[in-house]
Amino acid sequence: MESTKTDEDGKTMAIVTYITIIGLIVALIVNSNKKNPFTAYHIRQSLGIYITWLVLNLVISAISFIVYIPLLSWLVYLAMITLLVLGIVTAIQSETKPTPILGEKFQEWFKNIG
Repeated sequence: MESTKTDEDGKTMAIVTYITIIGLIVALIVNSNKKNPFTAYHIRQSLGIYITWLVLNLVISAISFIVYIPLLSWLVYLAMITLLVLGIVTAIQSETKPTPILGEKFQEWFKNIG
């Protein structure tokens, strides 16, 4: 997707979506009234990142019953934090760039959210 500009309220809520799960929930509630497309875009990106993080943690937990690889959980943690920071930077710049790898899929999968 190409970059778009938006108003300050939408930008603020877009940034909030990446600041913990609570920020995501707050942004969902606030955006349910105002329906800002920029905020909705970032809600879907953030939701996708948090769900991916959860799924990867579950997979790592299951794998750790077979073989313990401590570095793997740290790499996933680092990758997810990097994606969240990247999302914040993108929101600050008022852009709608998808997160690497699954960003376009997040928009498709969660098109009714936000």
